[in-house]
Amino acid sequence: MSPFRSHMQAALQEARLAAARGEVPVGAVVVSRTGQVVARAGNRTRELNDPSAHAEMLAIRAACAILGQERLVDHDLYVTLEPCAMCAGVISHARIERLYYGASDPKGGAVEHGARVFDHRQCLHRPEVYGGINETECARLLTDFFAAKR
Repeated sequence: MSPFRSHMQAALQEARLAAARGEVPVGAVVVSRTGQVVARAGNRTRELNDPSAHAEMLAIRAACAILGQERLVDHDLYVTLEPCAMCAGVISHARIERLYYGASDPKGGAVEHGARVFDHRQCLHRPEVYGGINETECARLLTDFFAAKR
């Protein structure tokens, strides 16, 4: 097994691209056990008129399509913001091995806040969770985006 290497910068790049499109700046990447980025995405809810087009959902969908399978066993997900309940559910169903997220989301997050999806008995799969990866940079991107909207 190779030493840990964060892929949060790739997720941040996707978040910046989302912001440039006028989307809430959240980015995600799916990474294989060997460290290969399989899929990447940023939020596209406005562009696609789809409330489910969160970065995590799009990256997981793309990875599944590329690999031709519905489960991402031995894959990790890097996302710039703590996932919501919808995304946490998909992360569980996809069998993501490890979730790395940047900024906490006390209002809409559902991993360490709110619903705490992975803590429920009904949760099909619980990934290892690591929060606070590049937290300051991830949070600043969101803060700056919303400050510019006001």
